[in-house]
Amino acid sequence: MKIGFIGLGHMGAGMAANLIKAGHEVTVYNRTPAKGELLAAQGAKVATDVAGACGGDAVMTMLADDAAVENLALGSGGIVHSLRPGAIHISSSTISVALSAKLTERHAEVGQRFVSAPVFGRPEAAAAGELAVIAAGEASALEAVAPVFEAIGRKTFTVSDQPRLANLVKLSGNFLIAAVIEGLGEAVALVGKGGIDAHQYIQILTSTLFNAPVYKTYGGLIADRKFEPAGFSAVLGYKDIGLALAAADELRVPMVFASVLRDRFLTLLARGGDQLDWSALSTLTPSG
Repeated sequence: MKIGFIGLGHMGAGMAANLIKAGHEVTVYNRTPAKGELLAAQGAKVATDVAGACGGDAVMTMLADDAAVENLALGSGGIVHSLRPGAIHISSSTISVALSAKLTERHAEVGQRFVSAPVFGRPEAAAAGELAVIAAGEASALEAVAPVFEAIGRKTFTVSDQPRLANLVKLSGNFLIAAVIEGLGEAVALVGKGGIDAHQYIQILTSTLFNAPVYKTYGGLIADRKFEPAGFSAVLGYKDIGLALAAADELRVPMVFASVLRDRFLTLLARGGDQLDWSALSTLTPSG
């Protein structure tokens, strides 16, 4: 496919590289040009603006938040104004359910198609092409971009023909990851205060009751107290819990613990933890 890729951060750079490796014709755009040049050495073309990345069959965005996506998609010279009719915008950003619905509407108004495809996985999984893709959109659009998902991920889960529902699944998943981080932090603090080594404790947990990637990944980070560089920053964790709560408000679903997590992240940010990995949430429970 001829595909544009916008957003070459921790996740996007690895995803774009895997599209190139899979043989797609990739044009990249990033606000920091140097990041595009690294991919140019691997075979990508580098666009100087958003429109330059929108000349193909599809454009994929992997951006930090609603504001960035809305600006690049709907702003002057943005994706909606640049894609040809019938082309597809694939959004892999973790955005609100409301913005996903708005993008679906706006693309449809000009004859374009919108697919929501947020992913589960940290930067190392993105680089290895091992992401889990949560996809939603019209069946014909999903079929057209299936080769893209095959290039970036190990498995694609199609959840709906309504793109916004993929974002709901993603936000609920990030809520659960944050809940695991908080639970692990409290448990490690408890046993640590009693004299148990954190690494031994995590090994016990992940070899018995909790033999799952989320416990292994975040248990290891917590035991090592390795919160820099951030694979997923605390400020993004705070953002995602807020988006989950906004979706819960819209659907009138009480999420009591999500409200607790929001306040826990806010405490971490108030203490200067913006750029720490979100697993640094565990440091709020003292162990000594």
